[in-house]
Amino acid sequence: MLKNIVFLFLFLAAANMKAQENTDLISVPGPIELNGTEFFLTWTKQASKTLVRQQYLPSDEKIENFTQLVELSSFNKEIDIESAVRHKVEMIQDREKTDKLAKVNVSQNKDGTEYMVDYFISETPAKGEPYVEYIVDRFVTIDQGAGKTFLIFSYVKRGYTNIKTEARAIAKMRDEILINVVEYQIPTIMLKTSK
Repeated sequence: MLKNIVFLFLFLAAANMKAQENTDLISVPGPIELNGTEFFLTWTKQASKTLVRQQYLPSDEKIENFTQLVELSSFNKEIDIESAVRHKVEMIQDREKTDKLAKVNVSQNKDGTEYMVDYFISETPAKGEPYVEYIVDRFVTIDQGAGKTFLIFSYVKRGYTNIKTEARAIAKMRDEILINVVEYQIPTIMLKTSK
């Protein structure tokens, strides 16, 4: 009897955690459509008091072996966008010392309100297949009235197994991916207050 109660409690706790994992916190429940693919909300995290992250996957993919992912990272305090971009670039440049496929590029729009940081990284996990990722982080300035902050719209393209071959194949798609991310109409972000 006690085992059944413990099992029921664990089951309900796990079900509640799963429900919280994809609860929309920024008024972007999805789906997000990018280049003809619909991405559905699969994971949400209040990473800190100032940062909310939401991830979206195509309906037929799982986080363990995805090939495409969209993430929105929303900041709710005044943060200097140029410092954040610089920090991201430095992180990838540091990684270049140990990751032979790591490479980073930065561009800025004409009025200085958006930055694109696009980069390759690779990983060989202890469990699972090695993979390479091409990531485009679009840093977008948000005016909050009293100050400015930003959000990051990220697109990730991932390839597995023969990562050098995958990196070359993804590199051929780079221009198309960049255009799709640049042209994507960023939704209005409204942080939902937690209960």
